[in-house]
Amino acid sequence: MSIDISNHPCFNDKIRHTYGRVHLPVASRCNVQCNFCNRKYDCVNESRPGVTSAVLSPYQALHYLEHVMEKKSNISVVGIAGPGDPFANAEETMQTLRLVREKYPDMILCVATNGLDIEPYIDEIAALDVSHVTITINAVEPETGARIYSWVRHKKKVYNPEQGAKILLENQLNAVKALKEKGVTIKINSIIIPGINDDHIPAVAGKVSELGVDILNCVPYYRNKGAAFEDIEEPSPQVIQRVRKEAGKYVLQMHHCTRCRADAVGLLGEETDKELMGKLMECGDMPLRPADDRPYIAVASREGVLVNQHLGEAEQLLIFGKKDNGIKLIEARKTPDRGSGTERWEKLSESLKDCCTLLVSGIGENPRQVLGKRGINVLVLEGLIEEAVTAVFTGKNISHLMKRERTVCGDDCSGTGGGCS
Repeated sequence: MSIDISNHPCFNDKIRHTYGRVHLPVASRCNVQCNFCNRKYDCVNESRPGVTSAVLSPYQALHYLEHVMEKKSNISVVGIAGPGDPFANAEETMQTLRLVREKYPDMILCVATNGLDIEPYIDEIAALDVSHVTITINAVEPETGARIYSWVRHKKKVYNPEQGAKILLENQLNAVKALKEKGVTIKINSIIIPGINDDHIPAVAGKVSELGVDILNCVPYYRNKGAAFEDIEEPSPQVIQRVRKEAGKYVLQMHHCTRCRADAVGLLGEETDKELMGKLMECGDMPLRPADDRPYIAVASREGVLVNQHLGEAEQLLIFGKKDNGIKLIEARKTPDRGSGTERWEKLSESLKDCCTLLVSGIGENPRQVLGKRGINVLVLEGLIEEAVTAVFTGKNISHLMKRERTVCGDDCSGTGGGCS
């Protein structure tokens, strides 16, 4: 593998007019509510984080990337930066990174995150040669952070601003340390919010410099209609210059940030490519896995009508395929015997190698990861099988079905292979 990591335009100002990047918008959910953020709408002419014209599945994203590479040969970086947080959507993020690395072994890979939930994935991030990670750290004192965040959701629990800011900061600093130990290049983004943290950002710079980060991007706050901070004025050029000068005493500053969209493509600052935005939306309307090598969808169901069974409880899975304008049941396929731990899920992955997607009402983290690594997209939902399977095949929105039902083993099921009691 011969990845020239110096060709990242966000980290190397000298090549930003030569090499471009593409952001794959696969991460729709977020685990932190920032008071400056509003992701509720899209404008094709607006350039800011949290905005995208479509959200893609990992395989839709790969399909879109192939079109991008055909049109723009100077793309050197594939990044995941939203529209939510990549690790509030860890399954989609990691699967996308795996697919891109397999298809484009020389591509620079990067992610931009708030750092809250990245730590469990750092080993695989390093193994995939994700060379660049951006972490947004707006405060290194929980008191300041509590003014910036409305809530923080971590390990399925929602925390208030004070508790959340403390947990967020602890996880961010731990993530920076762990990533640097793996040799990952790290950029810190800090949003300059007048009257909130503009005098505090030099302290952020001092702290992250102690941890060995490579560059700091002091990003001017952008007013968003509907956000809690919508009445706060944007920082003046004088404030921006002052903050960067003070922060620059501790760590190298980035001065060429263009506040990219979650679906940005091309050179930094380049106008939105309307043709590629059209292709992006077209890919978003495709089946979640637009390929013919895995034509089936597996379903965990108690009675054959609803998606209503936890994977660990399922002694068989229903296999569905396409038929004319509808779906048809291909067969009922037995699952491997319980009690063999990870081996059970490896065997299941092998038996589902002709399936693109698995629909369940619940699943442990272990089988989710094993299946994901074998290219099987797992969706946790409940509802009519016909509606869910048809929607996956046609690429329709299924967010209204994705409401998890508590099963006997509960939310903390780890998926040990022993089944559910």
